[in-house]
Amino acid sequence: MLTVTLLALLCASASANAIQARSSSYNGEYGGGGGKRFSHSGNQLDGPITALRVRVNNYFIVGLQVRYGTKWSDYVGGRSGDLEEIFLHPGESVIQVSGKYKWYLKKLVFVTDKGRYLAFGKDSGTSFNAVPLHPNTVLRFISGRSGSVIDAIGLHWDVYPSSCSSC
Repeated sequence: MLTVTLLALLCASASANAIQARSSSYNGEYGGGGGKRFSHSGNQLDGPITALRVRVNNYFIVGLQVRYGTKWSDYVGGRSGDLEEIFLHPGESVIQVSGKYKWYLKKLVFVTDKGRYLAFGKDSGTSFNAVPLHPNTVLRFISGRSGSVIDAIGLHWDVYPSSCSSC
């Protein structure tokens, strides 16, 4: 009887782990084929996305920098154009990213769970619209390729961090 009970508990535990919900998803890469790869995967450990810096010129998204918690990521991209900076409100998250591209990234629009649309760049090229695959998940970090401009972008979604003392 003890063997049957232990076997039942082991099976129940294994099946509970098997049905555990996934939460991460990925959209992209949107853009052209050039540039050097970058990823902010390690930056997400510093906290949720709390601000965005986007450098634009008359034609392209030139550069990107993202603040995770209270720490800024490394800047990626070129140095020409105008730098725009937007801070998210406490507890606000990005839940959708759309934009346009051709050989390079031309436009980005970050949509937040507070209904804000944070738009950067020019409205021309092939459109994309990225949302998380799983419910109750938000933009956690970006990746892509860059050189003198942002060649391409990838968007990584997961649950909002459960605790962030520095945010």
